[in-house]
Amino acid sequence: MKANEEETTCFFLFLSQAGRGTVKAQSGFNANNDAETLYKAMKGLGTNEATILQLLTARSNAQRQQIKAAFKTLHGKDLVSDLKSELGGKFETLIVAMMATPVMFDVTSLRNAIKGAGTDEKVLVEILASRTQNEIGEIIKTYKKEYDHDLEQDVSGDTSGHFKRMLVILLQASRQQGIQEGKIQSDAQALFDAGEKKFGTDEDQFITILGNRSAEHLRRVFDAYMKLSGYQIEESIQRETSGGLRDVLLAVVKCARSVPAYFAECLYNSMKGAGTDDATLIRIMVSRSEIDLLDIRAEFRKSFATSLHNMIKNDSSGDYRKTLLLLCGGDDA
Repeated sequence: MKANEEETTCFFLFLSQAGRGTVKAQSGFNANNDAETLYKAMKGLGTNEATILQLLTARSNAQRQQIKAAFKTLHGKDLVSDLKSELGGKFETLIVAMMATPVMFDVTSLRNAIKGAGTDEKVLVEILASRTQNEIGEIIKTYKKEYDHDLEQDVSGDTSGHFKRMLVILLQASRQQGIQEGKIQSDAQALFDAGEKKFGTDEDQFITILGNRSAEHLRRVFDAYMKLSGYQIEESIQRETSGGLRDVLLAVVKCARSVPAYFAECLYNSMKGAGTDDATLIRIMVSRSEIDLLDIRAEFRKSFATSLHNMIKNDSSGDYRKTLLLLCGGDDA
């Protein structure tokens, strides 16, 4: 029971910033009724996918956790295991992702990105650059509890060089608060001196300033940098750095400017061109559905010649598409 209580506290902490999400708690919610509905949808021959996807997208994550508990109490079975055995493919992956608490979803995403051969740098960058300091703290605690491993050590063991150092700074979750008026000009100058102004690049300066200042402070620094150098900071990072370091610095800059705009771009990139990066599409749609997906949709429409709804519709199919569109929650045509 204690672990469950802790988990509950965790995801309420995560949901405290809610309000701009597309998925809301259902009023008049009854966990036992929902558990029965899902049980019937999976009982006997065949599975009623429509019932499953419509019910789960219309409940908040906290409510899904209660349904999970009720299902076990009523039937002595694990709901997620049953869903896994009844569903398949990308649809299964999406539904299973929706059943994890937000912090556990991030933790398992990071764990899968690190373990095994090779590292999925994209996942490390996306999660560590975009989550709040509170969220990073919860992720580190939950990772330790779940895997008896230190996340920072695992990340360090799997990455190297300046890229590793930037990720380690982000894992400290200790950005300075507010705007330091006295440092805006000197930070902009330091970034200019470290890159455009010299032969070669002093990556340390980029890492220290972009890793430790608050988002609102950085936005002022970026304006000062533009006046000073004639370049957007993103252009300089593109020119002056490469590989994983470039990816994480750009993600940090974009998140400092606007987290929803950053995710809109990630979603667009996951679907543009041939093929779809379904892992990224699922990760963002699920993890932002109760936080800022409405803002992401608005940014998407502003930046690209189509709506998020429309792009998902053209890029996916079947029950997987239906579920994604319900999470999306509407079209901004």
